[in-house]
Amino acid sequence: MKAPASLLVFIALCGSATAEVRVETVAVPMRDGIKLATDIYRDDAVSKAPVVLMRTPYDRTKAKGIAERFAKAGYIFVAQDCRGTRASEGVMAPYNHEGQDGYDTIEWITRRPWSTGRVGMMGGSYVGAVQWQAAAEHPPGLAAIAPQATWSSFYRNIYLGGSVRLALIASWIAGTSSKPKGVKPADMNVALMRLPLSDVDEAIGWPMPWLDAFLTHPEPNGFWTRLDLTPRLPELKLPALHVVGYYDFFSRESVGNFMIMQKQARDPETRRQQRLVLGPWDHGSVGKTKVADIEFGPAAAVDTFALQLDWFDRHLKQEAAAFAKPFPPVRYFSMGDNVWREAQTWPPEGFTATSFYLHSAGKANTRQGNGRLTRDAPITDQPSDHFRADPENPAPSHPVTEARPIKAAVWGPVDQRATEDRDDVLVYTSEPVTEPLAFAGNAEAKLHVSTDTPDADWAVKLIDVHPDGFAQNLARGILRGRYRTSLLKPELMQPGKVYEITVDLGPVAATIAQGHRLRVDISGADFPLYDRNPNTGAGPFDARTVIATESVHHRPGALSRIILPCRP
Repeated sequence: MKAPASLLVFIALCGSATAEVRVETVAVPMRDGIKLATDIYRDDAVSKAPVVLMRTPYDRTKAKGIAERFAKAGYIFVAQDCRGTRASEGVMAPYNHEGQDGYDTIEWITRRPWSTGRVGMMGGSYVGAVQWQAAAEHPPGLAAIAPQATWSSFYRNIYLGGSVRLALIASWIAGTSSKPKGVKPADMNVALMRLPLSDVDEAIGWPMPWLDAFLTHPEPNGFWTRLDLTPRLPELKLPALHVVGYYDFFSRESVGNFMIMQKQARDPETRRQQRLVLGPWDHGSVGKTKVADIEFGPAAAVDTFALQLDWFDRHLKQEAAAFAKPFPPVRYFSMGDNVWREAQTWPPEGFTATSFYLHSAGKANTRQGNGRLTRDAPITDQPSDHFRADPENPAPSHPVTEARPIKAAVWGPVDQRATEDRDDVLVYTSEPVTEPLAFAGNAEAKLHVSTDTPDADWAVKLIDVHPDGFAQNLARGILRGRYRTSLLKPELMQPGKVYEITVDLGPVAATIAQGHRLRVDISGADFPLYDRNPNTGAGPFDARTVIATESVHHRPGALSRIILPCRP
């Protein structure tokens, strides 16, 4: 029986007659009786085919373009509104039902007469996380996934180094949560400054009990266990295409998922069926050439549909021609020289951990200070560097302008010079490099620090300084002092005591060109990408703040350094 004319979608094929793709909307029942709105896209010429499934809280009808492309490529495409969103029944509680609902949907699909019984899933961010959640339930028929820029542990969706990805969750929640009718979100410039952290939902404009729960459980304890899939990944027998950018707030999580699946999967074939594509993008620019203020050139353009189509041709259609095409397990973009490179694993082989040491005469504050970065460790005592971290005036994540207010929350590469002119930012800069400096892998900072408060943050940025002075951030990381030894068991800091801390800067690959300089910025905040530390150590219910005098030490016995995986 033909669908009503109102449900027909026509695609014009260049140089040929018009072909027809039909979309049928159905309500798919879940195990508890809740029905989820689901669109099924099928080409008239296809009676039975593998299925590509996308489950989304962002309106299934927006998948129309990609759905039609998959339908014309010989697949049946299924787009579904997640529980409690758009046309689906139920109540939306982020990620709470996605594993079970994903299982039930895949099981339903495999029983349809038009399905071959092989299902793949695709999509990014939330739409990527639901793939891992469904996979962890081991639904029959799930044969491949293509998660883009996402996580497998929900705790790491929100926290990094004990700090909260404040701008990410606040803007996402303000835009997608079930808000009362007629209520508009408050000015995010104001809401992001709200303390205590537990009141952020009220600052946005309406109560969100589940957000309160997320923000008031800052340690990865039993509260998070149900949505921590990471320990379950090695059990999966599932090919996965992982795509993410260095500037994406989920870069660590996506690369970590690949590393777990490639190195720890119990099934040898699954280990061989993992692919990572790592580019110069932020969360909203995958496949594009310009990200924030940097144009990475035409090489940075990637056709993600082509990547996904090839992946599903291999693992859903199981086409011999697709399997005959070898693929590198890792394809990564080197920033600076702007070229793609291939590797068998991540981190790539052939790179060596190389230390670049911090030096100063005790005044590394601002880019006009005397902070230096060299490959030689200090051999004599050097005076420590100090800055005052004021939670009421935190060091910004990016220079704040009228065009880029606080709420803009830019993750991508922007000129950091205005921020580096602040006295609460320590700046350590190398001499111009005399030959290209190439590195690829996971970067980190090992710092010797102290503070006069019970708690404090250390935010670190890795910078490529161009000959014209443009300071391009390449990588960043943050660590909350009380989590320096354990995220599960925080320990307050003793004022004046020197601690060695490690700040994870995440995956990065770049070439610092001849004449450029390498730079490290250190501050007490990276706001609003991450929440402010009140420095009291009292936790998310405390609205009090104190100014911390933070110190970075660099001398024999207390060497502070950045560690990059460099090519010899």
